[in-house]
Amino acid sequence: MDFNMKKLASDAGIFFTRAVQFTEEKFGQAEKTELDAHFENLLARADSTKNWTERILRQTEVLLQPNPSARVEEFLYEKLDRKVPSRVTNGELLAQYMAEAASELGPNTPYGKTLMKVSEAEKRLGAAERDFIHTASLSFLTPLRNFLEGDWKTISKERRLLQNRRLDLDACKARLKKAKAAEAKATTVPDFQETRPRNYILSASASATLDDTSRSPPWAEWKEKHPGGWRLPCFFLLPLTPSVTLARGCLSLPEDRKLWNDEVDKAEQELRAAQTEFDRQAEVTRLLLEGISSAHVNHLRCLHEFVKSQTTYYAQCYRHMLDLQKQLGRFPGTFVGTTEPASPPLSSTSPTTTAATMPVVPTGAGLAPPEEAALCLEEVAPPASGTRKARVLYDYEAADSSELALLADELITVYSLPGMDPDWLIGERGNKKGKVPVTYLELLS
Repeated sequence: MDFNMKKLASDAGIFFTRAVQFTEEKFGQAEKTELDAHFENLLARADSTKNWTERILRQTEVLLQPNPSARVEEFLYEKLDRKVPSRVTNGELLAQYMAEAASELGPNTPYGKTLMKVSEAEKRLGAAERDFIHTASLSFLTPLRNFLEGDWKTISKERRLLQNRRLDLDACKARLKKAKAAEAKATTVPDFQETRPRNYILSASASATLDDTSRSPPWAEWKEKHPGGWRLPCFFLLPLTPSVTLARGCLSLPEDRKLWNDEVDKAEQELRAAQTEFDRQAEVTRLLLEGISSAHVNHLRCLHEFVKSQTTYYAQCYRHMLDLQKQLGRFPGTFVGTTEPASPPLSSTSPTTTAATMPVVPTGAGLAPPEEAALCLEEVAPPASGTRKARVLYDYEAADSSELALLADELITVYSLPGMDPDWLIGERGNKKGKVPVTYLELLS
């Protein structure tokens, strides 16, 4: 293992300098380099994107898998890079129970037959749910996870580097400011005044010389002229630290000023280097933050895919349940829906109320009397008055030759016949004619 002690000490010193600068900024004792308003807006938008992406991701996972234990299991399999085992959906499990109940209670009884039919429909619903979960996970959840685990981690890393560069820059600014202040102070100090730090004591020989005014009349005379206090030339001083000797001897004022000039030059050079590093890192971070717009475009495309898959899923569910309702309506002795009419009478039906209700296929025959069920529709003539135009709301597949298949958004002519079930109308489209359910239509005035 290559252990570089010098590098370790250097990194520790940099970390300590940054910590001091950060603490002083928090307490308002140091200046802080502020970013421009556009950069701050980019940072705020990036943080908002990250937060809302996490929330949408979590809630979508709850929608697709309400069981928290199953979500934890899938998360562990994903982290271990293993394939998630296939899991039976709730609809498929319900279908299995209904099929077993029908086999035990009697598959030839009306109840058993109905259980078998519902079981088949629930099985198809479970399969549709499985396809929806798989499609939504690939087209919506995976891109969101890739953004959080890829792009956002890169942005966070560059932002931390930018923060470190800013702390280094502000520390260099503070160091230059202190060096300039010390240089200005040294420039204004008189020649006879001490310019070194004051942690010095007199040597024994210097004390004896200064105390004996008869042997050193110049110092006695100078002392009488400065009764309020005076300073000594530094060659009479010794450092307080025992392990250090005369410490460079005596520094004259020009040498002291040169020392501070060198310190200022060094601080200015470090500041220029820190400013260059900060500007370079700020540009890299800015480009990554501006890339959030591309992430929004990608998320928008994924959102459209999610809505498309969800629409397909609900359309499949509706079609399966519609087929089930038709099958149950043909069973003798079964009840579908309520005894109330599925829709208001023809005269009181409005486009708003018709469009707002889910279509329910009437279970009775189009013509009320059973003996008239074999009525030939080709022989039925439209009444002289009372025909209306209607717009089809949903696709409808004809159950037999007496019904008219419908396509969404097409216009047909409809009318009612005497004694006809109010849930049905006679629809005409060109040369084709047949019974159509009222709930699939929006009657136009």
